[in-house]
Amino acid sequence: MPSTPTISTKSPTNRLLELRLMHQYTSMTSRTLVVNSPITDDIWQNTVPRLAFSGANYLADAMLAVAALHLRSFNPDDKDLARASHSYMASSLSEYCASLNEGINESNAEALFLTATLIAFQSSASRIFIRDDANPADPASAYTLPLSWFHAFQGVKTVVASSWPWLRSSGIVIPIIDSQPVLQLDLDGCAPTSFFGHLLTDLDDELAAEPCPVTVMATKQTYLHAVAVLNWAHKIPHRGAALAFPATVSKRFLDLIEARRPRALVVLACFFACLKSIENVWWLHGAARREVMGIVSQFEAASPWWAHLEWPVRIALYDGAVIPPDVWGADWVTEEGKTDKSSTMLNETFVNHIEILAGMLAKAQSLPPIPIPSDAVLG
Repeated sequence: MPSTPTISTKSPTNRLLELRLMHQYTSMTSRTLVVNSPITDDIWQNTVPRLAFSGANYLADAMLAVAALHLRSFNPDDKDLARASHSYMASSLSEYCASLNEGINESNAEALFLTATLIAFQSSASRIFIRDDANPADPASAYTLPLSWFHAFQGVKTVVASSWPWLRSSGIVIPIIDSQPVLQLDLDGCAPTSFFGHLLTDLDDELAAEPCPVTVMATKQTYLHAVAVLNWAHKIPHRGAALAFPATVSKRFLDLIEARRPRALVVLACFFACLKSIENVWWLHGAARREVMGIVSQFEAASPWWAHLEWPVRIALYDGAVIPPDVWGADWVTEEGKTDKSSTMLNETFVNHIEILAGMLAKAQSLPPIPIPSDAVLG
């Protein structure tokens, strides 16, 4: 008589926790991952779990980790949820990295993309548990720049570009990518219609002092593109357009932030201020105030950059459910009601953006390191 196979089960407490987290993910969390894009709700709610259950354990763990973090947002002091979120994300990262090292292929491309996306959510959302006001007597509580946002989204971009041969026809991934607003970039940052054109003031002086001549053009293009994305997102604040910023800026922008270049920090503050209009989403709650005021704290009292920080500070501290156009600085009511696309701007879908990036990686003939944000398991 054949022996009965041994089935390994976790403790009843852990099993109930997993059931609770899976219910949380499918009933609530899955519908909060994309801003104003109901067309993808079914993918995140039903298709993604089915893909995870087909053998992508790292995707399942990432789902549970984000669900635990979501539940914790209602109960910040719940240590069990904090441990669960950290534990599941650590497990996900371990298998995710192992799969990346083994190589991206047709069978794992979709699961790796979705996992990278959930890692980005986890890394970004973890900052909602950072205290708003640092204690000067406690160095550990000092404000740290939100590099995790950018490392995480850069990781998603790299995974997508590296696996594009398989993802370009995916019925799961393409709808998610195409659900984002079409990028309409006016690269003339100094045009009269450029709301953030003042961020480019005296750029030539900064470029002239660039320590490495090789990076002069990269630095200039980085600032011009960043300002163009901000100008575009600023016109349609309630469509989640600002979330394109960390996904589309270049690696050079991260270098400038890490170097604490004042211009880059002001651009960063303006980005987070742009998130104020969509902070009703749990993983963006309080982000504008926390990050803008934290970035402001990095400037000396006599800094000439204070004039450029006036708008992000005003927006971050605004107390009201809807910021009126005269305070926001743009007639977003009209802009968001438009359906026609301007032919004078560079219209770029995210698919176009990825096609270009994938081509660049193919020419490089090597896969760049995929950033794994340490913040994904910290909270």
